[in-house]
Amino acid sequence: MSSSCINFPASPSVLKTASRFSLHTLSPRSWAVSFARMSILAVLENAITVGHLTISDSEGTHYYGTYQKGCNDVHLNVINDTFWLRILMSGDLGFSEAYMIGDVEVSTGLKGAMHLWLENESGMADTLSSTVAKVSSAISGLYNSFLGQTRSQARLNAIASYDQSNELFKAFLSKEMMYSCALWSEAEGGVRGDLEMGPTPGDLEAAQRRKIHHVLRAARVKPGHRILEFGSGWGGLAIEAARSFGCEVDTLTLSKEQKSLAEERIKEAGLEGRVRVHLLDYRDIPAEFEKAFDAFVSIEMLEHVGAKHYNTYFKLVDFALKSRDATVVITSSTFPESRFSGYQAEDFMRKYMWPNSCLPSATALITAAQAGSQGRFTLEGVENHAAHYPRTLREWGRRLEANLTQDVIVKDYPALRDIHEYAAFKRKWEYLFAYAGAGFAKGYITCHMLTFIRQNDTPVRCD
Repeated sequence: MSSSCINFPASPSVLKTASRFSLHTLSPRSWAVSFARMSILAVLENAITVGHLTISDSEGTHYYGTYQKGCNDVHLNVINDTFWLRILMSGDLGFSEAYMIGDVEVSTGLKGAMHLWLENESGMADTLSSTVAKVSSAISGLYNSFLGQTRSQARLNAIASYDQSNELFKAFLSKEMMYSCALWSEAEGGVRGDLEMGPTPGDLEAAQRRKIHHVLRAARVKPGHRILEFGSGWGGLAIEAARSFGCEVDTLTLSKEQKSLAEERIKEAGLEGRVRVHLLDYRDIPAEFEKAFDAFVSIEMLEHVGAKHYNTYFKLVDFALKSRDATVVITSSTFPESRFSGYQAEDFMRKYMWPNSCLPSATALITAAQAGSQGRFTLEGVENHAAHYPRTLREWGRRLEANLTQDVIVKDYPALRDIHEYAAFKRKWEYLFAYAGAGFAKGYITCHMLTFIRQNDTPVRCD
């Protein structure tokens, strides 16, 4: 999920009050914290129009919005006053950092906090003030000096890179190890089945197998067909394509850890001769791939391509696919068209989960497919799977809580023997699941599956 950064300006009365403080009576840090706190609290007075918020810190408790029975009632407890600086300077990114390092506690659960943020975002954005923007700019140097080399900042810098452990992903993914949106059916109670009936062992595995089969059926693959995949993951789709559909698969990854485990799993399945894993950038596919494949699939890898490379991406897909009877199926987390931009500011996702990622929109991908293939692709289908993602994320969160232990992860990252480092690391993943889940549930982000066929191909047999 991606989110624009929100600045919190103060009302004129707050600016007047803040001006009474002098660097002669307060330390620079104390002045900056006081200004940040007053600015944020002033904004919240008018910004919270949906739900109810309670904020407590060392100076007291404040209430915002209107409490009604059954409403989204969120309680924040500020543990460290650096929280106020983080929010003023970095908006939702600052909130994520404060949560990960324990500067703020959410006693009512992260889900409610995420929903409150998104439901009131427009009210916060409407209060932007050029005056405070100037003051924020002026104190940014102080902010960096306060936070730049602290232990908490060092901790944040470290946990941003602790994401290459296969053991980590084994702890929360299904047996297929699909790190993507599952598809839920009535067999599992639908997209809210876990909330209404409770989770059932094996439900995530069933939903992920359904997703794999749905993609491969859309790709119209048959026994003997050759598939090209960008983004191997741990080989889940490639293995199923070979085992259940009788295909051969060439799959690309940039992760040595993923390649190693994928090949181990391929060998265990007895499919070494049918699935080949290449440690290769998609832009470096070899000449012998030209017109060699019957189908192309890519599951949630396009988020890492970048807007300026979309045309090249589809040009290479066109290069690799046969000129007739060939199908493209891609899935990606996406922005609604109104939110899409080729430039996307740094937020929690792009700083701590997937650096330099960029969510496309469905329209941007369709346009790029047309341009990159020079009109040789025809759009066959568009599906939005966003409703299926919150349950997927909830299940990942449950499994992470149940299966991840400090002993497991320190084998790959000895620094996480420190209890504080480990706690921050685990909170990062808790934050991801709640943050992304709220984004999909509120339509802030979407998840599309696009299917293309060659320009002269026919749809499935219909006469």
